[in-house]
Amino acid sequence: MNMELARMGVVYLHLVACCVAIGLVFMSDLDMVKRLLTGGAATLDEKHLGGLHQTLVRALLVLWLTGSGLVAMDVWTKGAEILNNPKLQSKIAIVVLLTINGVVLHHTVLPMLKRAGALMRLTFNQRMLAIFVGAVSGVSWFYAAMLGIGRPLNWKYSLGEILAAYPALILAGFVSMVFLTAWSQYRATGGTRAFLPARAY
Repeated sequence: MNMELARMGVVYLHLVACCVAIGLVFMSDLDMVKRLLTGGAATLDEKHLGGLHQTLVRALLVLWLTGSGLVAMDVWTKGAEILNNPKLQSKIAIVVLLTINGVVLHHTVLPMLKRAGALMRLTFNQRMLAIFVGAVSGVSWFYAAMLGIGRPLNWKYSLGEILAAYPALILAGFVSMVFLTAWSQYRATGGTRAFLPARAY
């Protein structure tokens, strides 16, 4: 009984961290889309951007700690064979990708955005990288949450089947944002410079 209560507490912390991250990612992405739809330059608040990143880093750290704790508890009570569950392997793979993506975001994308001050002021290649990293982040958090509640997926599907939609969703998100930023730039410049590197305007 004590183990069950302890596991419930860890699951609760795991869920809270995931909810906080998803809420922040969703609202941030929604705000960016609104700015692009209105034809704005999607300027960035450096303080807000830094705070958002730090909160996501903390949420990811909590996910790693609580997730590792849950796996350890399940191995202790059910045996090491649970590590062969494709759904669990999928969750671990996505969290690893989220971590790698976060490193790229911290060391490459955020410094570029802070220097430029706006997504649309990045060069074309920089903008494509920022959009791709954003697509990976958004899709990964929501996909991880889906796997977290997906009990029916346990042992029923292979790793490839569970992750089949993951790259497709990232591609869809990336392509959608590329066209949205191109349209925003086209509108802001009078239709003369879509897909070209933008300057401050």
